[in-house]
Amino acid sequence: MSHLHIRPKEAGADKRIINITPESANWQFVGFEVVMLEADDTLVVNTQNTELCAVIISGVADVTTQEQLFSNIGHRASAFDGIAPYAVYAPPKQELTINALTSLEVALCRAPAKGLYPVKLITPQDCVTMTRGSGTNLRHIRNIMMDNVDAERLLITEVITPSGHWSSYPPHKHDTDAIPQESALEETYYHKLNPKQGFAFQRVYTDDRSIDETISVEHNSVVTVPKGYHPVGTPHGYELYYLNVMAGPKREWIFHNDPDHAWIVNQ
Repeated sequence: MSHLHIRPKEAGADKRIINITPESANWQFVGFEVVMLEADDTLVVNTQNTELCAVIISGVADVTTQEQLFSNIGHRASAFDGIAPYAVYAPPKQELTINALTSLEVALCRAPAKGLYPVKLITPQDCVTMTRGSGTNLRHIRNIMMDNVDAERLLITEVITPSGHWSSYPPHKHDTDAIPQESALEETYYHKLNPKQGFAFQRVYTDDRSIDETISVEHNSVVTVPKGYHPVGTPHGYELYYLNVMAGPKREWIFHNDPDHAWIVNQ
């Protein structure tokens, strides 16, 4: 069994199906949780010493912080609806109350922070959407909190990989603190399949092959990428969604392509 592959658990009293901390992942920066709520459920989240971005993957909610109320946010029935999400950013020492107005799936993305930025509602209009690649390397990007929204460490994006396509490809890495050539960022991939009984593949490998794993990912499972290259492939008949959360010493996404496959960029 891969130590990089985190399968979902049944939602218990805490409503979490995924709960990854820096300690459980054996790294320094990224925390990642997925919460499943039913209509009328309420969840209270303390940001503690982290900045937190609550991404509404599907459903509708009221989100209250110590400063503001964001009413009736979220408009997707599914992550595959073809539209960008709502999200709420909060700095350290805040308390968020999430009231589910419908069945609700929320990702709680964390990284250590000092408190330089205020609470902010991120709307679909704030997200930057684009299509990247060509042929079977074409995929659809929704940048939630990349260079479009300020934060201290967090970088967050969604990707839809169509049936039979590849993404995070050609293989790239961002595990070396050598700006401007490359930045060091830990990363989680939260995968969802449409239809949900499907599977996809993600390989994580380093140049020296100290890590070299090919993982069969399933609906609602997570792959943690502490270092190395990490391409993703989707089989025919299934559509893949993933939510990426990255954080590291500096908030810059500068990646380095695997030299063996870098020629593919120009194809």
